[in-house]
Amino acid sequence: MSATGVASGVGFRSTRGLAPEVSFEEALLAGLAPDGGLYLPTELPASDGTWREATHPAEVAAAVLPPLLGLEAGEVEAVFREALDFPLPVVSLAPGLHVLELFHGPTAAFKDVGARAMARLMDRALARRGESATVLVATSGDTGGAVADAFAGLGAVRVAVLFPRGQVSDVQEAQLTAVRPGVTAYAVEGTFDDCQRLVKGALVDERLADLRLSTANSINVGRLLPQVVYYLWAAVALRRAGVERDPWFVVPSGNLGNLTAGLLAAQLGPLTARFVAAHNANDYFVRFLAGAAEPHAFAGSVRTLSNAMDVGGPSNFERLYAARGYGLRDLVTGQAVSDAATLERMRETHADLGYLACPHTAVGLEAAHRERLGGRGGPAVVLATAHPAKFPDTVARATGVVPPPHPGLARFERAEKRAVPLPADPSALRSELLASA
Repeated sequence: MSATGVASGVGFRSTRGLAPEVSFEEALLAGLAPDGGLYLPTELPASDGTWREATHPAEVAAAVLPPLLGLEAGEVEAVFREALDFPLPVVSLAPGLHVLELFHGPTAAFKDVGARAMARLMDRALARRGESATVLVATSGDTGGAVADAFAGLGAVRVAVLFPRGQVSDVQEAQLTAVRPGVTAYAVEGTFDDCQRLVKGALVDERLADLRLSTANSINVGRLLPQVVYYLWAAVALRRAGVERDPWFVVPSGNLGNLTAGLLAAQLGPLTARFVAAHNANDYFVRFLAGAAEPHAFAGSVRTLSNAMDVGGPSNFERLYAARGYGLRDLVTGQAVSDAATLERMRETHADLGYLACPHTAVGLEAAHRERLGGRGGPAVVLATAHPAKFPDTVARATGVVPPPHPGLARFERAEKRAVPLPADPSALRSELLASA
């Protein structure tokens, strides 16, 4: 144990190599390295495989994450049992085709997994230190709602959520702007990329140093590591269902945090797995994998039906490239799916398999369909990232069916709403943060 009562663990380094190595707790609270890089673990110790016997995702976390989180296994399990108080079922749609439903949490999106675990880890870290923090989050749809819900009411943390005005669904906006204790929503005049740029700039702004800024986007390794758990949990669930082979995963992708977590899970498991990055028209990573785009040659984002994936410059590409370089192409293939193909996959999935998918999940299902047509065998797991009720108009347009309600969404519709208009200007955000400190 260290002097702070935290178990010693793996160190974390910046992707840019110009900042000191830190503990997980320091990386969690900082969000971004002082050189502007993203934190990566210095090593990924493979587990002894006991996670394959788990009966709850928290047991998976306790088996693989203690060295990375710098906590004892019992504390890790307690954090994850409290955070993951909802199911993560694997549903079989057809022989060899499964979906991992990650949308049964309070905000109906996969972001609940990482956000709820991160909130509890950060709250414990701040309590140990007797400190408080301000958490910034940029969102193109689902992240902000999940983070606001996970952190609301924590005495040591206040949250600022930045979303692109007019570029999220009505259901998502209701979640983002619902009034909560300690949370302020900012409607930014710009795109998600502008929101992300503002957050990154604030994190390294010396004039804001006294605010103890952090972030709950997947640029924070503390949001990323909890997502490792559900990849391994999917493998556990398939084994229990009689599927002996480790699956390949299809990951609806935007900022590439979810894919990064999957690659980490494969090493930590260890898990014999390959990955498909399923993108919409924001296809930089697909083009990179195909050799048609240079590293970091990002373009601006474009709007699509799968708006939570509308990311032109994915932040976690920096992590992926720093860790794997061009070797990514040995582990990951990419598919870019148009809005028309998304709608058609939603229609066919409902008509042929009786399953309603949100547009993001449908991008993954279409990518899986293409890979299977191309001859890829073995069990496929598509990450179902949001409940269809979050996108009722798109689901009804594609299938003619209004999706059933999600039990957690009605409370956001009834809640008082508030959003502060904000230009896409670093000085405007700085002024807001200082004024509300």
